Amino acid sequence: MSSSVSELPEIKQIPVWLVALAIMVPTSFAMLATSATNVALPHIAGSFGSTHEEVNWVITSYMIANAILLPLTGWFENIMGRKNFLKIFIMIFICGSIICLMAQNLNMLILGRVIQGIGGGPMMPLSQSILLQAFPSEQKGRAMAVFAFAVMTTSILGPTVGGFLVDNLSWQWIFIINLPAGIISLMLVEQAIKQERTRRVSKRVDIVGLSFLVLWLLNMQIVLDKGQQYDWFGTPWICVLTFISVFSMIFFFVWELEYEHAIVNLRVFKDKNFVIGTILGSFINMIIYVTIVQLPAYLQSIMGYTATLSGLSLAPRAISCIVMLFIVGELVNYVDNRLLISIGFAILGIATFMYAGISVSTSFSYIVFPNVLLGVGVILTFIPISALTLGTLPKSEMSNGAGLHSLSKCVATAFITSLSSTFVARLSQLHQTYLVDNMSHFNPIFLHRLEAMTSSLMTNFSSVVAAKKANVMLYNQLLEQSKVYAFVDVFQLFALIAFLLTPLAFFLKIKKEKKEKQVQS
Repeated sequence: MSSSVSELPEIKQIPVWLVALAIMVPTSFAMLATSATNVALPHIAGSFGSTHEEVNWVITSYMIANAILLPLTGWFENIMGRKNFLKIFIMIFICGSIICLMAQNLNMLILGRVIQGIGGGPMMPLSQSILLQAFPSEQKGRAMAVFAFAVMTTSILGPTVGGFLVDNLSWQWIFIINLPAGIISLMLVEQAIKQERTRRVSKRVDIVGLSFLVLWLLNMQIVLDKGQQYDWFGTPWICVLTFISVFSMIFFFVWELEYEHAIVNLRVFKDKNFVIGTILGSFINMIIYVTIVQLPAYLQSIMGYTATLSGLSLAPRAISCIVMLFIVGELVNYVDNRLLISIGFAILGIATFMYAGISVSTSFSYIVFPNVLLGVGVILTFIPISALTLGTLPKSEMSNGAGLHSLSKCVATAFITSLSSTFVARLSQLHQTYLVDNMSHFNPIFLHRLEAMTSSLMTNFSSVVAAKKANVMLYNQLLEQSKVYAFVDVFQLFALIAFLLTPLAFFLKIKKEKKEKQVQS
């Protein structure tokens, strides 16, 4: 690879806590921009007079831009240097937030979200890489605890924060809070992040690889976003976009493996830990986001909760996450990390299976305990997996590996968010076909219920009208019950997946550190 090396001045050692703070603030708000906006979509649609399908592009545009930048993290870091890279992309994120705040129409808002996605995309993989390199080897668990705090708590609290802002202020406040956070981030990065002593500057840009990466992720996200609305492969243009996406993905992987100046080094997938850790990490993301998306959907559509209340239902998970961060961050130094991962997956399975006990009369308190358990399981798995996945890679490939690891999780999240909504819609239709058999005049229980409802309605309506209204009310209850059963099926499916993944952790290799210092002392 033809490159030139530029010498950078020696910089004094920076305290690791300051490095952690500098990287945690921008990462937290980049993650918050992903999850907090979801609950604001109805308010944004009402503000601009847009349909539900149109306003979904506020989320889709951010996810596409974010996903495209994830695997390019290592490449950009090589070109700009770590410090400049962080500062430039934080400024891009701030600019995107300002455009979103000043948006006069939906198109301007979508443009701002694209710019936000470009600025926020590299934050997560780069922060993971920086923390792993900044902390001593014996404190890798603590480093990943800091990373988990930034990623997990903001992802989980996003709907709560977003719901509070849109219910009490306005949806613009979701973007206003990014501005002071961005300015603080710039000051922290200037003080705490040091530039590398040597920096490789690539003389060639992989235009072909970048183009096919964009084609793959752009078409994939459109298909996932619009598939349920347009009956998936029953629509010709969905089939065409799917073909383009799959072909672009295959071409991208082949090209990056063969091209000398590739923007992404895919050969890190030869590392066993990296592959297994990426698979486990992707499934953790699937379980997290299925519950983050579907639980508030159930609470709002079935239970009639407000955006704030449905967001607050996830708050116990954030609290247990924060508590477990302090415990697991130290525990990984003394307990086999593979055992922690297996226990974590078992807890995730139990918590997700408990969600399957929901009904039309589920209380708010019933949601609390499985949420607490889920927070415990997430941290038990997330911290050791993050350390083991990248721990066996050479330092020169750390940012590249973190970018590919994050991309894999992002693609898995996009798939499962879309497919879980499709599962709920299709399974509710399936349950309707079975439950409707009970609405028969040969069913004495149904007849008794119908007569009781008709009698109560006859105080205000004629017998004919009362009978029709009673039939409609019972049918609406059937639709509601069908949807509840669909949510139950989805939660049971992912509980089963969590249980099946429990033994996979033991295929990971533990990197044994040499303790020469202890021997010398």
